[in-house]
Amino acid sequence: MIRKQILRYTSNQRTNHWLVAILFLMAGLSGLALFHPALFWLSNLFGGGPWTRILHPFMGVLMFVFFFGLVLSFWRANIFIANDRLWLRRIDRVMKNEEEGVPAIGKYNPGQKLLFWTLLLCMLVLLFSGLVIWRAYFSAYFGITSIRWAMLLHALAGFVLILSIIVHIYAGIWIKGSVSAMLHGWVSRAWAKKHHELWYREVTRDERPDPPLNRKG
Repeated sequence: MIRKQILRYTSNQRTNHWLVAILFLMAGLSGLALFHPALFWLSNLFGGGPWTRILHPFMGVLMFVFFFGLVLSFWRANIFIANDRLWLRRIDRVMKNEEEGVPAIGKYNPGQKLLFWTLLLCMLVLLFSGLVIWRAYFSAYFGITSIRWAMLLHALAGFVLILSIIVHIYAGIWIKGSVSAMLHGWVSRAWAKKHHELWYREVTRDERPDPPLNRKG
């Protein structure tokens, strides 16, 4: 009997993902509270200004630790392959949900892969710049110029990270079944074959070749 569904994410991966999401929300809100006086009211969510300053770096470090767990799980699946370049060239067809002429892809499409590496870069910049400006422990070891540059990089990486997460959430909602996969772990065989055919073939051992791509357009 053929199982009708395919496991996309294990329970550990899903738990890890949602822990990162919760910590991102907390670190993001506390960071915004410290970023500008107009947003300082957000510090009330964490017990006031002093507690926000204390908790923010610890939440950031913890977020990176859990995110690194996701990196260890998913980095191989996010390596670019030959089909990805053609997929990006035909992104207009993907946006229109037109499958003809769009090459088969693996577990993640090129857009997801770009997002993955962008998130990793932002997390690394946030981690190291955050250590430089962490007054309680590390900032005394750096000069004022280094601290100022670190603050600028920290704010810039945080801004890019927030925009990237917004794109991530939008894409997850736009592609029906993606959110459910991260909640329950399973996707239908039809969903897997439609959106990630190379991955579908890998996990089902279906070696049937694709029909030739339409080279017109």
